[in-house]
Amino acid sequence: MYQDTDFNPDREQEERQAAEREELARNIRREVLRIRRGEADDDIRADEERDAAEREEREAAEAKRRRRHASAWWQLLSGTILVRDGATEYYRYLALIAGMFFVSIVMLFTALRLDIRYARLDSEVQLLHERSIRMQEECYKHSSHSAVVERLRERGIKLYDPLKPSDVIE
Repeated sequence: MYQDTDFNPDREQEERQAAEREELARNIRREVLRIRRGEADDDIRADEERDAAEREEREAAEAKRRRRHASAWWQLLSGTILVRDGATEYYRYLALIAGMFFVSIVMLFTALRLDIRYARLDSEVQLLHERSIRMQEECYKHSSHSAVVERLRERGIKLYDPLKPSDVIE
């Protein structure tokens, strides 16, 4: 024969919740017994000592990090010197120094360019001076006394010294 049973879809969940409540009640009773015997005080003390040791380690590590980051060299190398409270008032001076660096670099390259141009013009002047000396030598060859006498003889002109001595001008 067919037995009619009451069907409850939440039955498994209710049984699980009841088991969890029972487990919680057992844990509470067990902890109450431990507290009465004094075992919990030892565990609490050990936990507090462990927490204190961990806190000291964290504080020591933080202090070491702060000391390292407080070093002026570290701040300079890492760039954190720019975000310090005291450094923000000097930003305009840093910008001025950066501008001066830029101007000095521009002036350096301008001076180098002008120096190269001066060296090139100086070599050209030396070449022109040498050419000038050669042309003077050529001119002297054509205008020397013997060359003048030769030219005058070719044209039939007689060269003579003046009869009257020249006047000395004082």
